[in-house]
Amino acid sequence: MADTLLPARGLLFDNDGVLVDSEASVVSSWSRWAVDHDLDPAEVLAAVPGRRAADTVALFVPPADVDASTEKITRYELEDVAGTTAVPGVLHLVPQLTGVPWAVVTSGVRELATGRLRAAGVPLPEILVTAEDVTAGKPDPEGYATGCRRLGLDPADVLVLEDSASGIAAGQAAGCRVIGIGRGALRTTADVVVGDLTGARWTGTGLLLPDAALLRGV
Repeated sequence: MADTLLPARGLLFDNDGVLVDSEASVVSSWSRWAVDHDLDPAEVLAAVPGRRAADTVALFVPPADVDASTEKITRYELEDVAGTTAVPGVLHLVPQLTGVPWAVVTSGVRELATGRLRAAGVPLPEILVTAEDVTAGKPDPEGYATGCRRLGLDPADVLVLEDSASGIAAGQAAGCRVIGIGRGALRTTADVVVGDLTGARWTGTGLLLPDAALLRGV
């Protein structure tokens, strides 16, 4: 089979699970937080992917405690940021994007997002849309719609790269085509699914995905 070229003028990346692998930190931090609140860590961790921390916290604690409890989990995650690594292929792809409109749209807060990118050695984007920039988290399309506006591009000309079901839904609701990252994305409506970004290449007219990386094609 031939490699797959997805035409685009710009790219919007989720952060965790797409650019950086922070899974060990997420499991450690949220498990610690769950134990603090006498909750089942497995139940809490199941609610984390694709959500802002405050939205996850609000599922488990009374409204009056959300702010303080969100500050606690943010502190725990920042303490664990050093173990973050780049997702395969990212350190090869991102340097190709000089002069290309691209941004990161994450459910994380700005300090955590930049900390993880730096720890993984991923160059910081000029545009970063974080939890502080939206009133509604994924699967609401606000984050990706904001990213498109800041890039100055129509959503139809932008590719979103996402790993979570809520993030994929958000990207599609914003009007973008979505590349799902990882096997979990096979259970979603992502337009294309790859294992990771190994071999992904910007051509000047779009993103070229090698056949070897495809888990589900167009």
